[in-house]
This record gives sequence, C-alpha cells and structure tokens, in this order.
Amino acid sequence: MKKRFVAVWFHHLETDWFIVRQPALRTVPFVLAVKDHGRLVITAASTRAEEQGIRKGMVVADARMLLPSLEVLDHIPGLHEKLLFKLAEWCIRFSPCIAIDAPDGLIFDATGCAYLWGGDIDYLSTIIKRLNGRGYQVRVGMADTIGAAWAIARYGRSSPVIEPGMQSTVLLPLPPASLRIEQELVERLYKLGLHQIKDFISMPQSSLRRRFGHAFLQRLHQALGNEPEFIEPVQPVEPYQERLPCLEPIVTLAGIEIALQQLLDNLCKRLELEQKGIRTLRLQCHRVDDRILTVGIGTNQPSRNREHLFKLFENKLPTIEPASGIELFLLEAVKVQDHSPVQEKLWEKRSGLQDTPLAELLDRYTDRFGAHCFYRYLPDEHYWPERSIRLSQSLEEPVTTAWRKDVPRPLHLLPQPQPIQVTAPIPDYPPMLFRYKGQLHKIVKADGPERIEQEWWITEGEHRDYYCVEDEKGQRFWLFRAGHYEADKTVGWFLHGFFA
Repeated sequence: MKKRFVAVWFHHLETDWFIVRQPALRTVPFVLAVKDHGRLVITAASTRAEEQGIRKGMVVADARMLLPSLEVLDHIPGLHEKLLFKLAEWCIRFSPCIAIDAPDGLIFDATGCAYLWGGDIDYLSTIIKRLNGRGYQVRVGMADTIGAAWAIARYGRSSPVIEPGMQSTVLLPLPPASLRIEQELVERLYKLGLHQIKDFISMPQSSLRRRFGHAFLQRLHQALGNEPEFIEPVQPVEPYQERLPCLEPIVTLAGIEIALQQLLDNLCKRLELEQKGIRTLRLQCHRVDDRILTVGIGTNQPSRNREHLFKLFENKLPTIEPASGIELFLLEAVKVQDHSPVQEKLWEKRSGLQDTPLAELLDRYTDRFGAHCFYRYLPDEHYWPERSIRLSQSLEEPVTTAWRKDVPRPLHLLPQPQPIQVTAPIPDYPPMLFRYKGQLHKIVKADGPERIEQEWWITEGEHRDYYCVEDEKGQRFWLFRAGHYEADKTVGWFLHGFFA
C-alpha cells in the first residue's frame, strides 16, 4: 500500500489556547510577549491582531503605535511543546502513527486510514471539524510525502488533497519556503529571481547542491518522493493493533461487545497467518470527552481463540462507562508468542498443563479472581523442605529436577516451621503428645525419624529429625526435632506440615 501523510498546521496555536481558556479574548486583539534585552518582543499574535498588521517578532512598543488598544499577555515558556504533545495524543483517534512537527504542526501517517471516514476529503474534513471544535484554527494537507503535505497545508490555495503521484505537479507553483528550508536560503532564492519551485526544479542537481547546499536538495527530493523521510511517533505503534473508529459515538454495552468481537476477529486472523498467539491483550476506549478507558486480559498459554478471549473480557466490559460516547476502539496485543497448531493422535490427548481446555479454564479463573488465585510450584534442589520448592513463573516453565517420591511428604507444607510443646518419653523417640495453638493432640501412631541435613555449604541451623504422626482423631502431622538431644538444654520441636 502506497504511503499517505497528513500535515496539520495550527495557525495560532498558543493564542487559540488562551482563547479557549478565556473566551472573552476572542474579540480582542492580543499578543504574547517575552522580555528580550529590556524590551518586550511579540512571540505570538492572535487573528485579530494580525488583521491590524501586527506580526510575530515585532517589539510591543511598535505594535502599540499601530494599535494602542492591543492587549499584551505573558508568554508561557514551553507551552507550544506541551500543547502539541497533548494534541498528538488526542489525534491518535485519526491515525495510530502521529509525530510532532515543531513548532506549530503535526504529521500523521494516514496510510489506510481515510477509507474509514469515507475518503480523503471526508477524512480531512473530520479532522478540521474536530480540531475547530476544540478551539484551534487549522489548515491541513494530504499527499504521498511528508514534504508535499506540509507544503500544501501552509501554502496551498486549492484542494488540500494531492492525488497519489501528483506531488511534483502541485508543488511547481508554490514558493521556495514550502520546502521547509531556512529563511536565509529563501531570501537568497528570491534575490536570484527564483520565486517558485518551477523556476529551479529543472536545474542540474550539481548546480543546486553547489550553490544552495545538500540540505536544500534533500528537502526538494523528500517533497517529490525521491528520498524517503520518516517520522518519530509520540506513541510507539504496537505491531499487533486493530482500530475501529465509530461514525457515531457508542453508548451501550451491546455496542461495545460488537466492536470488541470485530476487533478480535481481525486481530486473530492476522495472528493466525503469522503463527502467533496472544499472551497479553489490551482494549482502549477513547471517549468523546477525551478520556481513555482501558481494560486488559492475560492468558497462561498463547491463544487466538476468539470466543475464549471474548469471554475473558466479558466480566470487565460492564466496568467501561461510555458516558457521552466512545468514538474509537483500540485493541492491542501487548505480548505475543509463537503459537503453531499441534496435531494430536486420535488415541492420545494432551494432558496436564499442555491441555488447552485446562489452560483456558485457568485463564477464566485468573480473569475473575485475580492473578494470584492459583500457583504452580516446582521442585528445587535443596534439602530443607521449605526450600525444596519454588514458585513457577509460568505454566510453560520446565521442571529441572524431579519431585521426591521415595518418602512421604505432607500435602500442606507450612512456609515456616511452627514451634510446638512436646512430651516425649525418650529423647530419640517420637512424642506421645504435643500442643499446637492451644490444642492438645495425643499421638497414637508415629513413623520416623527421617533425618534431613542442610547442604554442606550452608551452615545456619541444625539438622532435623522428622516424624509422621497421627493423633486420636485421625489427623496426621509432620513434626521434627531440631538438633541433637542434650541434657543441659531444651530440645526444640516444630510442626511443619499436614497430611490429607
């Protein structure tokens, strides 16, 4: 698809902002000024002031000679940068790739966007109308190149749309300043009688480069499309993003669901062609009042199952408040992974964590109850029980060491052993009874001891002698004694787990 760009020029960016904040200024000629070497110099003039011959760069004292009633306001440093950044973020509803064109413009990569608004003219008309509604006067241009779009937005006198491949023809009658070159170079061209691009476009390139420099020739080639030019968007474009602008604002839950289903269908088709699956997905809803509402989901395994992904969103869609309406939906696959279909044998099925229905069930639990509603543990290479397991980072993380099955282990292991009071007939024998949390347990059966030492490079703590015991109610516990029995000190006993 051939590239198309839109240039937006804000005639009076800063003064328009003041008028939005103070509507009374709309009918008053005013300027913004800053002190420079003891005098006030105009940095921006309103439309009313420009109609009286007042221009940027004039000294305020000279301007008041022309218009004594001129109102002067303080220039705010850095205002135009902040305004352009906010406007660029707001304009993402028109294109996913928008860059700032300092000091008074924006550049859209509008490739493939115009058809969503019914064509180039309707697309530009919508942009102008919406920005005018926000209080900003704008001119726009659309062309195959950034340079041509910039030129037609500022110097064009007819249609704001340059048809594909026609930029060289449309640029011919425009002045040299439309090439985005330095003012000093523009003045040199005028002195030589070169008042329009057509006056020098056919000259030998070597002559143009020798007389006007490489930068001049580069700007000319960029405008004509002979040299590529790139923009740096204010927000990086997600490689897997689907957009759905709305001709009329969406205000119902049913409308949001229909939009999401359409976006999921388009995104999953793309991912299917590239053999990828979604791990993290984010839906952004841009409201008419400029608020952006965001909801997201995650999956335990790569997925492009539309129905499953929609179900994960279902519980979160009612939290989206459309208010006066949603005019743009953005669906972004923030994290994707390779996902190739695996052929299963007729007599075998994938089981365990590789089972797709199980993974989707876990996704639904996670979506409803939170990311920490379930855990997966893996064996770790340590002797002490509380260190012999670790929390897995994902369902796909492989097991690096085998679970120990040659000796009994409790189903519920306490994170840290709890001290208990024990009565034992002989120090090396299992206890007859113990007290835990104020409750007395009489032991009727016991098995052990099983001695568990630390690793040789770890010296903290003593060895442990573990016993599996059962009380008179049939409850089974995992107890241990820490260290050797000695007559001159009290031996520590601990409860470390519960058997089913």
